[in-house]
Amino acid sequence: MSLMQNLPTNSMASDVPAEPGFGELNQSDHSSLPPILIQYWQAVIRWRFVIGGIIAASVVIGLVATLLMAPLYTSRSQIEISRQQKNVTSVQGVESEQAGRDIEFYATQYALLKANSLAERVARKLNLARRDEFFVAHGVTPKEATQSRNGKPVFSATELKQREKLAAGLLLHNIFIAPIRTSRLVDIGYTSRSPEISKEITHSWTQEFIGASMDRQFASTADARKFLEERLASLRVKLEQSERDVVTYASSRDIVTLDTIRNADGKTQTQRTLASSDLEALNMALIAARAERIAAESRVGSGGAENSPEVLSNSTITSLRAKRAEAAADYARLMVQFEPGYPTARALKEQIDAFDAAIARETKRVAGSRQLNFDEALQREKELDAKVTELKSKLDQQQRDSIQFNIYQREADTNRELYDALLQRYKEIGVAGTVGASNIVIVDQAELPTSPSAPSLPINLAISLLIGGAIAAATVFGLEQIDEGIRNPADVNNLLKLPLLGNVPMSDESPSVDLVDPKSHLSEAYFSIRSNLAFATAHGLPKSFMVTSTQPSEGKSTSALALATIIGRTDKKVLLIDADMRSPSVHKMVGGNNEAGLSNLLAGEDRLAELIKPTSMKGLWVLPAGPNPPSAAELLSTDRLSNLVALMLQQFDHVVIDSPPILGLADAPLLGRAVEGVVFVIEAEKAATRSIRSSLERLRMVNSHIYGAIVTKIDYRKHQYGYGYGYGYGYGYGYGYGYGYGYGKQSENEAVAG
Repeated sequence: MSLMQNLPTNSMASDVPAEPGFGELNQSDHSSLPPILIQYWQAVIRWRFVIGGIIAASVVIGLVATLLMAPLYTSRSQIEISRQQKNVTSVQGVESEQAGRDIEFYATQYALLKANSLAERVARKLNLARRDEFFVAHGVTPKEATQSRNGKPVFSATELKQREKLAAGLLLHNIFIAPIRTSRLVDIGYTSRSPEISKEITHSWTQEFIGASMDRQFASTADARKFLEERLASLRVKLEQSERDVVTYASSRDIVTLDTIRNADGKTQTQRTLASSDLEALNMALIAARAERIAAESRVGSGGAENSPEVLSNSTITSLRAKRAEAAADYARLMVQFEPGYPTARALKEQIDAFDAAIARETKRVAGSRQLNFDEALQREKELDAKVTELKSKLDQQQRDSIQFNIYQREADTNRELYDALLQRYKEIGVAGTVGASNIVIVDQAELPTSPSAPSLPINLAISLLIGGAIAAATVFGLEQIDEGIRNPADVNNLLKLPLLGNVPMSDESPSVDLVDPKSHLSEAYFSIRSNLAFATAHGLPKSFMVTSTQPSEGKSTSALALATIIGRTDKKVLLIDADMRSPSVHKMVGGNNEAGLSNLLAGEDRLAELIKPTSMKGLWVLPAGPNPPSAAELLSTDRLSNLVALMLQQFDHVVIDSPPILGLADAPLLGRAVEGVVFVIEAEKAATRSIRSSLERLRMVNSHIYGAIVTKIDYRKHQYGYGYGYGYGYGYGYGYGYGYGYGKQSENEAVAG
């Protein structure tokens, strides 16, 4: 007889309802908000009482502090600070014209207005160290004098110095400087408990600031004059020595300058020296002698002198040739009538010969003068060339010497320029320093305040509110960091790297009551989880799986019962085994007893058919945990549970095991070996993330396959719209539960078939 033949059928089975569609997002106003804003809003809701308490306490403290504060009075004055100092004279001062045009000028002035030196100057001016009313106006009680005279305190030098330092510190603490943007105006104000002291210090502060500015001007002028005097004396000595070096070196090197000029930069330039001038003159004479020698050489080498220019232009030769021509003409006429022996003809012939001899002698003399002129020209050229060569050598040496000469000359010029510039500056400072003018003008004088400027109740309350909000935000941030529980379903994947099977809302009634109604929120949530679990394996819904959690009371037993119930509604035979033998609870939820059960079977009894109990829910049978054994871990360490699960799967379609929690117990990892996989239950905002990771690691160590996690007990009234995941059920419940897997509408049977 088979096991199933002895099992009764469910008497209260109901028809399988058509399940609502998935993916119908909740159309609320919050659906358009970014997830990060929704997360912040949820944190505010969770810690609203802490936030409210901190802000309320901050406001109360601000109110009490405001009421206990002494009234303060503020006196104000306004000054104008010009960029450029007013120059009474046309002589330029120590500062350049562009020195104050930069933005650093005003930044410097504002810093000077709050300088410690100015505070000490005001304290000395008003003798604040000896005035007790000044310290009373600031709520400070300084040390009293150790000595007195005629009933009046007498302060020692050390005591007076300490009180002056304290007074300067109070001045700096209560003065405020407020530059007016895009203007040259600056507001100066002072706050104290006495309106008279506030006015007095504000007025004195502006006056002393102007005085300090003028003192710095006079001090800088005096320092500049002293510095320039020292520099002028030093430069005068250097200038005299450099000029002596120039003259001494020129004399030792025989450098005689003829023309020197000073250019626009004040540099001395030597145009000519005596050696260069002599070389220039001798070179011109050499050029002329060379030309003359070339001309004489040309005349000498031109051949016969009869037709030379000197002969043709010689008046003696010309006269002789003319006379010979006349005699030759007369001789020719006689030769027509007479014979050559004719006495007259012979006389003319002798006369012609005499003329020829004279012309020849004169021509020879002219030819001799050509050679003489050539020799003289050649000699003169050689002498001039030797002189030029000598002067060139001398000039070359002078040019080499001129390098050092120019060095001396440049040093002398530089010293002269520096000396002249400093001398001119010294004269200008002497004129500018005798006339004092300030670039600071008082626009509004300090007036006696008529009403307190502080404390302001609205401002203090606003500040208290802001401080309270900041402290509350920091506190909430710290609490959020300390609270490591899973708050957002997205944390399951982000922090645990585990698939999210679904979320379960917190039930207002008993879970067993809600599970009876297939239209309840709890049933809808677990049906979605069952649908997602159907995709966890290749063959669909796992044949056997266990449900466990990190620690007790996270909803694992409810989840196991709910999943077994939902699976049973789909015409499947489901066996729910209560394996939590240390703290059994399944029999209570189904209205049975726990007299015998799993512990008996693991102990060796063979009453399986008797121990499996039917329930009122369709397709669901339960195997209670049975009596609490001395050692549950020892019973689970054998292979008997695996054999029992295999035997039960022959009669049932699915076996669901309610496992004990993991932390502190060895039962769950041992149970994991007998089933296909594990469904992990996590209660929202309970178990720490590190504990959950440790539990998952223990399951993985025994090679248990984890299908995913279920986040239970989510308070949607607290978390508003399911962390931003929309899911409308379609039964008229007007809010979502945050599953967001996006499946299309289908019936339960269609989901199982898929």
